[in-house]
Parts: sequence; structure tokens; C-alpha cells
Amino acid sequence: MAMSQEVEGPGLDAPLDEGAAVAPAAALYRALGEPTRLLIVQHLFSGEHRVRELTEHLGLAQSTVSAHLACLRDCGLVTSRVHGRASMFSLVDPERLVSLFAVTEGLLEATGSAAALCTHLGPQERARLEDER
Repeated sequence: MAMSQEVEGPGLDAPLDEGAAVAPAAALYRALGEPTRLLIVQHLFSGEHRVRELTEHLGLAQSTVSAHLACLRDCGLVTSRVHGRASMFSLVDPERLVSLFAVTEGLLEATGSAAALCTHLGPQERARLEDER
């Protein structure tokens, strides 16, 4: 299987490394593909949280939650701000994540597996966010 191809068009005559081209998307899906990170993202739909609040909610060690938050931050999915001696974590772009989760739920339903990925958003809030896209 060839990993590069020629792309034609203005300024696009250089070989395209397909692996490099999909690497950012693969990293994003890998970040969201880990169940604990997906649970953290779901919980952050309800608003900003400290690591301590996330550890209490998830029942995990602080170091585990911090490592998952670092991954999500590195992928550009969450951001943090200093609040006193703690960091507050929030989603960078919740509207797009709602859209991604809605598409994911549709794909899962089409394959016979239903899931509710945006558990902290009610149907009206999800519909409003979808309409704003």
C-alpha cells in the first residue's frame, strides 16, 4: 500500500504523505477512543471542573485524571485556567464536540449499537447547539 501520492493543482504538485496527512485526526480519535477520557469530556459538558472534582466524580486517582487531562489538552480538546491554587478545566469547543457526538450516535444507531454520548445535555440544549452549527 503506497503511503504517498502525487496531488495535482496549483501549489499541490509535491508528494502527499498520507500517513502524515491523517496523523492529527488519528490523534484526536485516539484521545476520544479511551473510555476514561471520553467520560471526562462528557462530564466537562456540564461546565468547568477542578481535577479534584473529576477524581471524585470518576473515582480515579488524581494522577490518572491529570494524565488524561494532559492528553486532552495536548489534542486541543480541553483548556485550563488558574483559579487560586487549582486549575479549572473546560472544553475548548463544546458545540463541535456535540456535533461529533451526534454523528457518532447516528453511526452507532445505524450499526445496531445505541449510545448517549452527551449525557449532560438535555434534548433541547443538544437541538439548540445543532441548530447553531
